Order: sequence, then structure tokens, then C-alpha cells
Amino acid sequence: MRLSPCFPRKFLLFSLLLVTLSLARPAMAQFVAESLTDAIQQRIEFDEGSFSGDRGDDQLLKLFEFYSARHYAPVWVTDSGINAKGKLMAATLQECEVDGLIPQDYDAVGIQAKTGVSDMKGLADLEIRLSKALISYGHDLSAGRVQPNKVDRELYIYPEGPGPLELLNGAALAPDLASYLSDLAPQMDNYHRLKTKLAEYRLMQAAGGWVQVPEGETLKPGMSDPRVPVLRKRLIQSGHLDAQTASKIAPELTELYDDVLSAAVKQFQYQNGLTQDGVLGPNSMKTLNIPISERIKTMELNMERRRWMEDDLGEKYIFVNLADFWLKVVDGPKTIHTAHVVVGKTYHRTPVFSQNMRYIVLNPYWNVPRSIAVNEYLPKLQSDPGVLARQNISVMGQNGPVDPYSIDWNNVSKRGFNYRLRQDSGGRNALGRIKFLFPNKHNVYIHDTPSKSLFKRTVRSFSHGCVRVENPVDLAAVLLKDDERWSKKAILDQISSGKRRTISLKTQIPVHITYLTAWVNKDGSVHFRNDIYGRDKRLAKALRNSHIVLQSAENQN
Repeated sequence: MRLSPCFPRKFLLFSLLLVTLSLARPAMAQFVAESLTDAIQQRIEFDEGSFSGDRGDDQLLKLFEFYSARHYAPVWVTDSGINAKGKLMAATLQECEVDGLIPQDYDAVGIQAKTGVSDMKGLADLEIRLSKALISYGHDLSAGRVQPNKVDRELYIYPEGPGPLELLNGAALAPDLASYLSDLAPQMDNYHRLKTKLAEYRLMQAAGGWVQVPEGETLKPGMSDPRVPVLRKRLIQSGHLDAQTASKIAPELTELYDDVLSAAVKQFQYQNGLTQDGVLGPNSMKTLNIPISERIKTMELNMERRRWMEDDLGEKYIFVNLADFWLKVVDGPKTIHTAHVVVGKTYHRTPVFSQNMRYIVLNPYWNVPRSIAVNEYLPKLQSDPGVLARQNISVMGQNGPVDPYSIDWNNVSKRGFNYRLRQDSGGRNALGRIKFLFPNKHNVYIHDTPSKSLFKRTVRSFSHGCVRVENPVDLAAVLLKDDERWSKKAILDQISSGKRRTISLKTQIPVHITYLTAWVNKDGSVHFRNDIYGRDKRLAKALRNSHIVLQSAENQN
């Protein structure tokens, strides 16, 4: 998400452009035939239909404001036809699929059909169509086609994008329109790698896609099966197996599931978040046979998600991908730490948001969330008040600790539960020995866990919404490396003491909790993950609905 390309440099430039515009108004008008400016004015004031969507009225007002300030001088046409900027804008709209956008959403066909007009009314219509298209295209390319929080209430991200006047003035005065439009897109490498891979997949789809491997019994290394040549071809098509290496197989061994093929299957499994055992079982087979058309859709969805993000995530930051069950710490251009994580269950989904980490707590208490207290612990207390003591959990009233045996739990309702449950620090604490705090309204944090075995699972959605991290001491040492007081040994010594300690970070570190089901690594390998929370489905539906609304609005104009 970009409020302005290359902000703040271009924001300053934009301010200067506005001043230039106000000084140049009379001069602009005199170079254009009066009949064209009159036609543009009439097109806006009398003929113009509204934009669709929540931003429609404001966009129409800004369009009028822009042209009024210019004395209705055109940007895209002259009195003799479409100009160079207009041709470039029209071509860009035709080719916007390269960014996962839809040309029809920006009247690309209608605009292209009018590029040959020469009468004043037709030129005025073309002028306004191009400006309207720029407003919609520029916003969508920069900040996404839909508002995340309206797609899914668990997405707490609010991209804004450039406004209509900024886009119109920027394009009007840009010496290089192509560069200006390019700068509207996300500038992060992750976006451009995904864009490149999307183009490759579309070419592959146009050539027929990849072959489907027939279902059957599980394929294991050492087996011979007539499906093996098909499997080998499928993995070559998607780049998981080198074609030259595969061509060296002796004719009599083409049906043998050899070690080379097993290694290729492992690579495929790695890139798709599957157990890397080199065995082609039902789950791997199902994933292998997902049509390339579906993979293309997934890539387009994740390009939309990248447009929601800021280009600058911070000089040093923590990036959690919920769909990948993975955390990484990035410092400058390098990833300096990675770890498996456990995230929220499907009915306790971890939200998407960003916040700054401020504290690390060693030997923390666990203040049991009220929802867990009333839904999980209250029923247990009603049958056995001793359950809390066995888990080192205290009942806290308004004036301090309360003996759980002194309370008639059977007469306590969920609504009338006026107590707070707190688990003492220690090895059995639900938060483990460390928690990492980035204060937020969701009460989500990163923490250790006594349930280490869950990190060995491929799918790791087991928490109530917080993020459990593997090897938390290593993570703490990485985050505190600039604080000479807190070496890894010092952290371990403090934990061993059993005493609770809160450490304030010298510099707050941005934490980005994200949800990505497709991305491309620096080595060019494309990765896909299952849609564990159904967020791909909701986003795809929202994008379809957005397209339908836009088409309806275009048909009315």
C-alpha cells in the first residue's frame, strides 16, 4: 500500500506541481481549441455518470475540481486526436492483467474502441474515460481493489492509496508517464517476483497447463509403476525436476520411482507446505493435481494482499505468515532468524495486523483470557475446584487471591464470572518461559509453550489465537543483540532464576502478522500453502463482486 509512489519525495513534488498548475491555468486553456474545452466541460457537468463503490461521489467531485482548475484543458487528447500520454494510458489499461488486475474494470475495451475518434464530443468522452480509468486503476494498483476490513473483519489493515487529485495531477505533469504509473505499484521485490512468476504460469496455461497424474496406490521410492513417467513429466513442467537429468534415465527404468524422482517430490512437497518424505500419498497427489488455473488465481489473490502492504516494513522487523506457520526476523536485506510457529485454530483464527514490539517478559504469568476462563475452566471448576491448583492457576478477586474451594462454582454463570485466573510462571505455564509483547487490541502476542511436540506437525493451527514460537530463547537473543546486558547466557540465567523480568526493547520492532498462500523466494521457487482460514475464498468472492459492480456501472455510462 502506497500513499504516494516513493513517498515522501513525490509528495513534495506533488505540492510543487499544484502550485505550477495554478500559475499555468490561462496558458493551458489558450493552446486548446475552445470547442474541445467546452465539450469536456459539458461531458463532466451534464453527461458524467457517477463512479461505482464507496468512493464514487468523492471521485466525481475531484474529477470536476481537477478539470475546473485547468479550465478544462485535456490531458490525454488534443483537438486532433488522442495524444502520446493517452495512447500509453490506454495500452497500460489493456495490459493490466500483468498485475493481476482486470482490464474490464477500467473500461479498457471501451477506451480502446474510441482511440480513433476525432470529433470534439468523442474526444471529450475519451478524455474523461481515461481520467476515470486512471483514478480507479491507480488506486487499485497501489492499495488494492477491495478494502481488507470489508472483506474479512479479521483483517486489521487499512491501505489508503493515492487520491484522485494526486493521480490526475501526477499523470498530467509527469515527464515520464510510464515511470509514474510503474511507481504506483508495490516496489517490494516479493511483489515483482510474484508478478514475474504469474506471467510464466499464464504462458504455461496457454500451452496446455500441466499433466494430471492418475490416482492410484501410494508411490514410494523403489516402486515401479506406469504412472511414474507421467509424474516425472509433471514435475519437469513445474520446475521441480531438471529435464536434462530426467532424460538420462535408461529406457528400461522409466517406470522406476528412483531417488532422483523422490528428491524432486520432496522439493515439491517443501514448496507446497507438505511433509517432505518423498512419498506420493493422497495429500501430495491431490496437491500435485491442482490445475494451473487455480494456482494462477491464488497468485492473483496474493498480489492483492501485497498491494495492501506498505513497501517499507521497517529496517528490522518480524514477519509471521499464518498460512505457512512460519516466523522470520529481517534486518536490512537479510533474514537473520527463522522459526516454526503454532497459530490459532480455525475457530480461534489469528487476525492479520501490524504493531510494534516493545517488551520481552521472562518467566511470565499467564492471565487466562476471559473467554477461556468461562468456556473452558468454569465447567471444570464446577465439577472439581482442585483443577486450578494442579495447573498452578490462582483465582484472583478484586482484593487479591481467592480460595477456589470457598466459591460455589455451580452458582456462578458465565456472565457472573467476576474473577480473574492467573497461572504462575514456571515450566507448566501456558506461555512457557518467554513472551514477546507488541500491545494490541486483539490481545495477541508471541510466546513460548510447554507443548513442544506440536512444532513437528506440518499443519500447526492449535492455539487460541496467539502465536507460539519454537526456540524462543534464540528469538529473544536475536531481538536483544544490541543490548549488551542481555546475551543468550544472561537470558537463560534469568529464566533459571525463576524470577519474572520485563525487558524493554531499546528500539521498538515492527511485527507484521500476515496471511499469504503464495509467494516466490529469491531463488525463483514459487510456494503455495493451504487456505487454512478460508480467507482466499472470501477474498476471491469479494473481488468477483467488485468486478460485477464495476461492470454494472460501466454499462450504465
